[in-house]
Amino acid sequence: MKRLIAFLTASTLLAGSALAQTAAPPAADATPYKIGDIQVYSLRDMQFVIPNDGKVFGLDASPQAVAEVLRANNAPTDSITLSVDALLVKDGARLILIDTGVGGVLGDSLRMSGHAAADITDVLITHPHGDHIGGLVRDGKPAFPKAKIRMAEADWAFLKGQTDQAALVSAITPQVETFAPGAAITAHVKAVAIKGHTPGHSGFEITSGKERLLDIGDAAHSSIISLARPDWSIQFDTDKVEAKHSRHALLSELARSKTLIFAPHFPYPGIGHVAATKDKNGGDSFVWVPLK
Repeated sequence: MKRLIAFLTASTLLAGSALAQTAAPPAADATPYKIGDIQVYSLRDMQFVIPNDGKVFGLDASPQAVAEVLRANNAPTDSITLSVDALLVKDGARLILIDTGVGGVLGDSLRMSGHAAADITDVLITHPHGDHIGGLVRDGKPAFPKAKIRMAEADWAFLKGQTDQAALVSAITPQVETFAPGAAITAHVKAVAIKGHTPGHSGFEITSGKERLLDIGDAAHSSIISLARPDWSIQFDTDKVEAKHSRHALLSELARSKTLIFAPHFPYPGIGHVAATKDKNGGDSFVWVPLK
C-alpha cells in the first residue's frame, strides 16, 4: 500500500494532475553493463500508463495524430506506457545512484545488484519531479542515509519552492549539495545541462577510456512518440519551446555520434542508441535501438 500511495503521489506531481493510470509494480530487476572500467546497472522501479487523451503527449497535435504514430510502431493507440528506472554507477570507492524513482521496487532492484541503500555514497538527481525523487525518503527519513544528494542549483531552488514537497525538502536538506551546469561529479561522471524540462534539468555523462554513456533524464519520455515527433510538446516540460529545441539538438547529436544512452522512461532496461530517420513529411525523426 505504501508503494501504491508513493506511486499515485509521484504521478500527480509528475503530470500536474492525476493523469497517470495505476499499473501493477513491475518485478524488481538489475541489469549490469560495463562502460570501459566502470560497472553500471539499470535498476527497475515502477511503470506509468498514461491515456492518449491529448493532456500529456502531443499537446500541439491531437490524440488521433499520436495514435497514428503509435499504430505505425505496433503499439497500443489508447495509452502510452513509460518505465520509471534508475541507474547505478560503481566508480571506484563511489557508488552513485542516478535518480530514485517513486520508491517502488527500486530497493529490491538495488539489492539484486548486490548493494544496499547504506552503500550509496552519492545520489544524483536529473531533476526534482516526483518520479525521480520519490525514493529519496522512506517512512519520513532519508532512504540513503550515508549519501550526498546532488542536484543543479536551479532545480534545488525549484524544489524548495514547491510547498507540497516541504516534508521531503526538510528531510534531505542536510544531505544536499548543489552543482553548476557541467560540473564534474567524479573523474568519470559529469553533469550535462539539457534545458527545458525543469530550470536545472541535467543529464549525466559517464566516461571510461573510449567508452561513454549519457543518462538523458527526461529529455525524452516515450521511446516512440518523443523520438518520432520531437517537435511535439509534452505536458511535463516547464519551458516547452526550449525543451523542443533542446530535445531535437540532443537527439541529432546522439544519432550522429552513436552515443550509448540510458533513458529512464524507455522500456526497461532503457539502454541503447538513437538512430536518425525521416517522418512521412520529410521532417527529422528518430528511432530507438535497444542494446542487445
